[in-house]
Amino acid sequence: MIEIKNLKKNFGKMEALTNVNMEIKKGEVVGFIGPNGAGKTTTIRVLLGILKATEGTASIFGKDTWKDAVEIHKDIAYVPGDVALWPNLTGGEVIDFFINLRKKGINKERRDELIKRFDFDPSKKCNTYSKGNRQKVALIAAFSCDADLYILDEPTSGLDPLMEKVFVECVQELKKQGRSVLLSSHILSEVEKLCDRVYIIRKGETKEISQKDIKCASSLEALFGEHFKEAK
Repeated sequence: MIEIKNLKKNFGKMEALTNVNMEIKKGEVVGFIGPNGAGKTTTIRVLLGILKATEGTASIFGKDTWKDAVEIHKDIAYVPGDVALWPNLTGGEVIDFFINLRKKGINKERRDELIKRFDFDPSKKCNTYSKGNRQKVALIAAFSCDADLYILDEPTSGLDPLMEKVFVECVQELKKQGRSVLLSSHILSEVEKLCDRVYIIRKGETKEISQKDIKCASSLEALFGEHFKEAK
């Protein structure tokens, strides 16, 4: 589903990514963690075709993420950590617009079910929504889609604990359906609960951690701390 090999990205003389390697197979939920500025969002922007890699390769569904971005986007769903919406549209209108960008259009039953589960009022204008409610718009739109791959970048930012629980349930449902998920999150307990494998990124380089590694440690948080202690 996703394959990244020896990815590098420079902004002028600054190296944002120096050696990123990642693979996500069909039906996997894979975590992507690291400190602020480590390169998580830059990597995701390369995957989305927003940025062009300086060196290396990045592909989704076997297609080049830069050259074939338009085709790739028809089969993926993306949720950013800071959702910007059209202020004069209602939440429901934005949700329907996002869903209609997908190949298969709107599944009204699924959309209405998610609106209820996330306790969301779709009739209000987007300029009245809190950060958490703006996040719900993106999550409902993404989970309503019949996508093959979900790229989630800090998706629960601004959500209360009850809504975080609904999010976890939705990702678990995707996994049962054989969907693939890339989850970037600062909430390590969330990543530990949901992910089959985890990639840690530090100073633009990645390291893979298996579930076996996580289970051998006391927690993902402890393993995360040990990794950065060794790297200093």
